[in-house]
Amino acid sequence: MKKRQITVPYAPQLEGQSVEHINRLLDECGAMTRIDCVNWQKQYPYMPLTTVAIARTSTMLYIKYMVNGTMLKALYSNDLDPVYKDSCVEFFCQLPGMDTYMNFEFNCIGTCLASTRKSRDEGIVLRTPEELKQIIRYSSLGKRAFCEMEGMFEWELTVGIPFSIMGIDPTHLPEKISGNFYKCADDTNSPHFVSWSPIDTPEPDFHRPEFFGDILF
Repeated sequence: MKKRQITVPYAPQLEGQSVEHINRLLDECGAMTRIDCVNWQKQYPYMPLTTVAIARTSTMLYIKYMVNGTMLKALYSNDLDPVYKDSCVEFFCQLPGMDTYMNFEFNCIGTCLASTRKSRDEGIVLRTPEELKQIIRYSSLGKRAFCEMEGMFEWELTVGIPFSIMGIDPTHLPEKISGNFYKCADDTNSPHFVSWSPIDTPEPDFHRPEFFGDILF
């Protein structure tokens, strides 16, 4: 099983732009990849078409998710709510030499759940509301919560995570960090658990840093 790798381009043209403009610019300056590893094919075969564009400025990491799939749900509108139950995209990462990792989870309207932890159930420290307010977000669906809808839907979510929140000194970026991108929707009529870098576990489990890919700066 081969871990994936992506190089994050430096995009100074994103500096000082509105998040709506950044959302458009990432189509041109972002490195593109797909979230397309269906690791639990028998239990959860469904895979929405999900593309990621990623780039950085001197202080921020920007990630744009572009999703095309069935069903759409966004019940949660308050940060730190269990957004993974909705139509959700996620970014997990681990800094070099650390025994903890970070999870940044967003439903399709941009509500965020984030923490630092040692594993799924150990050493969990939720990020504060003040920290989460620093994460820039733009959703093509707006910000209002809604119940699950049937049909085919296309949507975009762009987030900007300050390096400072990630524990990275922007003036001394590491050569690389490890991480994974995910698409999920636990509590919907089309549950799925899809990853960028493959995961080899019997049951769905995104909290496995040993399967993170390489994200190069």
